Amino acid sequence: MSIAASSLSFIDGSILNVALPAIRASTGAGAAEVQWVVNAYTLPLAALILLGGALGDHHGRRLWLVIGTGLFGIASLICALSGSLEMLLAGRALQGVGAALLLPNSLALLNGVYEGEQRGQAIGTWAAAGAICAAIAPLIGGWLVEHVGWPSIFYINLPLVAAAILVALTRVEEVSEPEKARLDGLGAGLATLGLGASTYGLTLWSQKFALTPTAAITIAAGAALLAGFLLWERRLGDKAMIPLALFGNRCFSSLNLMTFLLYGAFGGSLLLIPYVLIEAGGYSPIQAGLSLLPLSILLGLASPLMGKLAVRLGPKIPLTLGPIIVGIGLLLGTRIAEDQAYWTHAFPAILTLSIGMALAVAPLTSTVLAAVERHQTGMASGFNSAVARLGGLIVVAMLGAVLVNSGEALLRPFAATLVAMAVAAGLAGAAAFFGLRGNWRRQREPITA
Repeated sequence: MSIAASSLSFIDGSILNVALPAIRASTGAGAAEVQWVVNAYTLPLAALILLGGALGDHHGRRLWLVIGTGLFGIASLICALSGSLEMLLAGRALQGVGAALLLPNSLALLNGVYEGEQRGQAIGTWAAAGAICAAIAPLIGGWLVEHVGWPSIFYINLPLVAAAILVALTRVEEVSEPEKARLDGLGAGLATLGLGASTYGLTLWSQKFALTPTAAITIAAGAALLAGFLLWERRLGDKAMIPLALFGNRCFSSLNLMTFLLYGAFGGSLLLIPYVLIEAGGYSPIQAGLSLLPLSILLGLASPLMGKLAVRLGPKIPLTLGPIIVGIGLLLGTRIAEDQAYWTHAFPAILTLSIGMALAVAPLTSTVLAAVERHQTGMASGFNSAVARLGGLIVVAMLGAVLVNSGEALLRPFAATLVAMAVAAGLAGAAAFFGLRGNWRRQREPITA
């Protein structure tokens, strides 16, 4: 059930990256609109995922998993039936709200069933199943884009929605911890508005790297709202969605800094690589989907093993090496050109990216969850997922200078962007190394505020 629900997010993201050129062509969207097709989903997901975890803790994780999954299904249908870019963006935003409810509760339910090494293996299997779904989805999606049209890619979500809801209602017991839950509607509202304004301003700025009055005002407003969010959370103290005192612990802070940097770099690459292969390399949507197949296969095969090994041996080595290898893969990606063979240019980059992420994904998730007490798992998984999406949100908002180009003109800004993301991935590895040094105990005692 947890796997079926959470896989919706993996599937949706991997299909959309293959379909973006077709969406842009059919709707006449500019670079900013293309960015918002991605970020209209990521913004509410990043801003509301903490509230989603808290609602599950308070009212029942199964209940809010079902509600979130149902919303995701309704939103997918809206996207599929959309006759305009505006309706598509509205559907994408509702998908983000649904994902913010289902993701933290699916992982919290899974985390509560297992202990120790079994928990690491279960989380690895959870990540692997998502990767496998993400591997299959672009192939089906690419065929649909070519032969049926891009709106049809959203229909793929509907069977998974039905299966997840059915299993949740018939096979899963309700779990809640209302005495430990933290509901903070004002904090969620401030975070959503602050992220929305900041993202809009960054999107405008990234078109020509020029700070127009509108961009400056929205960025400043976003920063003020986010500052208000932090002040409000500080005032709430231990009743906050995410107690700020937790950030006094180097391990917790460094893992989330690593998550922000790594997933920002990785999310940006997953958008750019298939986009450039289609727009500059002449790939069809199906070929672009096939090009990413090694990534999902390696993640699917290696994640259960890495989750288990990280519990047994400790997370420091995989969480340090994984991001560095991702950075090397991004540097290899700068070799992608207009006239080149997949096996000599794109494949080495994608393979190296795959190895790096396979090392890091499951150990990162299990380490974050092991760093808090059981009643905080909804909050911890929600916050770490929010940080991961926030990294991607900001990176995508800053890709306007790349997406405004087409054909060969894409290649130079694409390569420069990959170099910048490689630096971010390297810094993610450094954050994990210094944060876990002498701070991770084999017995994984919970971190408390």
